[in-house]
Order: sequence, then C-alpha cells, then structure tokens
Amino acid sequence: MKILILCTGNSCRSQMAEVFLQSFDKRLHVVSAGTQPAAKVHPATVKVMAEKGFDLTRKKPQSVQNFLQQNFDYVITVCDDAKETCPWFTGKVKTRLHIGFSDPALAQGSKEYILNEFRKTRNLIYTDFKKLYITSLKPQLEQAFS
Repeated sequence: MKILILCTGNSCRSQMAEVFLQSFDKRLHVVSAGTQPAAKVHPATVKVMAEKGFDLTRKKPQSVQNFLQQNFDYVITVCDDAKETCPWFTGKVKTRLHIGFSDPALAQGSKEYILNEFRKTRNLIYTDFKKLYITSLKPQLEQAFS
C-alpha cells in the first residue's frame, strides 16, 4: 500500500505522520512531501520525535512535484493549506483524506512552550494515524495478503 502524506512545508506534521505510519507496519510504503517545502525539517520536530525513538536528523523536506506522476492508494493532507492546494495533485489516487493539525511552528513563547506545542501535535498525529491504521489500513492489508 502506497501512501503520500502532504503538507505545506514538509518540515513537521507530514514528517511525523510518515514516520509513525511506517513504524506501524513495514508493508506500508509511506512518503511525505510539501506544496512549498522548507529548507530543512524543523529542529523541534527532530527533538520531539527523538524523544519517541525516531531519528529524523537525515530527513529532508521534499516537494510534491517529485510525486506527481506516481500512483497512490492514499493521499492524506495534514494541514489546511495543503488541503486547499491538494486538488492539483495529478497522480492517480484511490483515496484522499484530510486529517488536519495546527502548525506548532507558528507557536510563540518560551523554548519549552514551543517544544510542548510540538509534543502535543506529535501525540495527536500518533493517535489519529494509529486509529487510521487500525480501522482502515491494517484490514485492507490483511485482506490483500490473505
């Protein structure tokens, strides 16, 4: 099963979702991209994912342009801006979903406050994508491999 997680900058939410989904089941082929990719993965994303045992230090944001000619079982947008710009995605997509999260990179305040906003987003992404995996993706995989 091939899944594209789409966001604006591909520096936070989509990176988290990609790593979590891939960790749930190695049969999933998960990539993430942005409509306007950032120069690098947000340092707070790297830090809060490391707290959960995931190393994102070598991850780099990618442009959705790299995937336009590919086919996907799912394209999942995780921020409102990507949801608005996603319709121009021209690859063949069986299912489009939107599971939106606020952007923790917009948080303002102390370093600890900002890190806590990234942790909240990370935890929400984990919960929502685990639910998606259990209720939809895993049953489809089990049916396909039975």
